[in-house]
Order: sequence, then C-alpha cells, then structure tokens
Amino acid sequence: MNELIGNDIEKAAELLVAGQLVAIPTETVYGLAAHALNEEAVANIFKAKNRPPTNPLIIHLANKEQISDYVTTIPGNAHKLIERFCPGPLTVVLPAKDIVPSIVTADRATVAIRIPAHPVAHRLLTLSGIPLAAPSANPSSYISPTKAEHVLHTLGNKVSYILDGGECAAGIESTIIGFEDDIPVIYRQGIITADDIKAVTGVVRVYSGTATLAPGMSAAHYSPKTPLLLTDNIETQLQQYKAKSVGIITYDNYVADIATDRQILLCTDTDLGSAARNLYAAMHTMDNSGYDIIIAKKFPDAGIGRALNDRLQRAAAK
Repeated sequence: MNELIGNDIEKAAELLVAGQLVAIPTETVYGLAAHALNEEAVANIFKAKNRPPTNPLIIHLANKEQISDYVTTIPGNAHKLIERFCPGPLTVVLPAKDIVPSIVTADRATVAIRIPAHPVAHRLLTLSGIPLAAPSANPSSYISPTKAEHVLHTLGNKVSYILDGGECAAGIESTIIGFEDDIPVIYRQGIITADDIKAVTGVVRVYSGTATLAPGMSAAHYSPKTPLLLTDNIETQLQQYKAKSVGIITYDNYVADIATDRQILLCTDTDLGSAARNLYAAMHTMDNSGYDIIIAKKFPDAGIGRALNDRLQRAAAK
C-alpha cells in the first residue's frame, strides 16, 4: 500500500485543521477535502483539481444541527428533506451566511450543504470540529473516484493524505436540491430520485436551464480520457466501430458474440443501485485498458436510471 493511503482518522483531522488537502471517503464518491473556512486551503482544492473558480463547492458537516451555522434560512420543504435523508446522499442549496467564503460559493448567494452518512467521514468531521469543502477527489471533469486507489492514480502527491474508507456504497454523487418558493428543484440527479423527493414534499421540479447553480452541472463532466459513446443499441454501434478496439459497459446481460473480457456487466438484473455502485469503477477500468472507444448501454429513463444516464451523457459530451 502506498504511504499516502491509510486509515488514520486522527492524522487526517490534524492535516485538515492545519490547512492541508486530504482525500476522504463518503458514501457517494471520495472527496478532496479542505477546511471550508480557510480560503487558502480551499483555493488549493481548485488548484489541485484544475477546477474552474465558477464551479461552487459542497460544504460537508458532521450533523444537521450545524446547518444553521452556515445558512440564513431553511425553507419548510428543506427541513422535511433534511430530516428524511440526512445524513445521506442529499445536498441542499440554501442562502449562505457571511461566514461562508465566496470562493466556496463561487460568489453566489447560496451554499451547498451535505451531511455524509459514511462512518469514517462522520468520525472525521466530528473529530476535526471543522466544516469541510469537498468536491470529488479527481482532476476536474475526469471520472469520479470510488476507491482510494482511484485518488492515488489521478491526484497522487497533490494531496497530503488519502483516508481509506473502502469502496463507496452509493457510487455516484449526491442528489442536489435547490428551492424556489419552497418548491424543491433538482439541480443534479442522484441515488435519491425525484419520486423519493416528491414522496416527502408532494412536489418537485427538475432544473432544465444551463446556468451552473450547483456543483456537477457542467455539460461535459465525469469523462474518461477514452472517447465514450452512450447508446440504446450497442450491437448497431459495434458495427459502426468494428475496425476499432471497443470496450463495453452494460447491465442485465452481456452483449452476445462479444468476448466477456471486453465487457463490464454493472448488474445482473434490474437493480440499478448495484449499477450505480459499479459505474465509476467500470469507467476507470475501461479507461486504463487501452481501448479506442468505450460504448455504454443507456439505462431506463426512470428512477436511478436517470442519474446514471446523466453521468454517462456528461461523460460522452467532452
């Protein structure tokens, strides 16, 4: 094991309090964490990732009670969603207090807040006693990391420490919700679906604009270096690219007449939660396998499938 990777939570907490960058596990993906109120430390996140300063960050907190320290108001439906889904893979975008540095919010009046459910992240946040700004621990626009080794491979010595919490359970980034006149608006799809939100609040909208109101909204994002194609019909695309070396990401069943060692099967049935857990690891594997192109099968456009298609569409858009 590389000396940058370990499970020493106290060491990670000390480094973060001192203004260093530490990659941390969450239930969604690994985050590149820094003290959220230390502007120099936060600036180093942008530098390490080569992240545009117009792309805001999420602040991670140890518990729900801390949210009011960083936001001015919490609408009624935000309260309901926080009570139902936090800790967990939900991020809420709320009016920011002045204590939140503008570098974190990308000069917006709002701040994105999340309480991770991962036990290592929770222990780290509690032990350090500080809020953590933490986008995904990867170069900007590249595939998000779901294992400590992914962080090591893509960021290496740009971090002081990689806190290993095992493989991420959810596997894709949190659902991000804003509020317009107390109506929840989904800015980024995730494991918590529109139907899940509606079951709590009775109403939900999905943002259809182009403005970057929250992290993860760039048109091109989550992209491997290898060109990726998202399709409803892998067989047809294989005919088009038969002169190329092709890797396949699929689900439910392997593609017939193609060697299985050229394919990654994300799940063996309709359990798209398993597909979400495996998606980014599959993309990392395919990107490091020397293929000319990666072809991914489109998911059903419902529930978690919408979030998976969102990630693949952005990965294909580079």
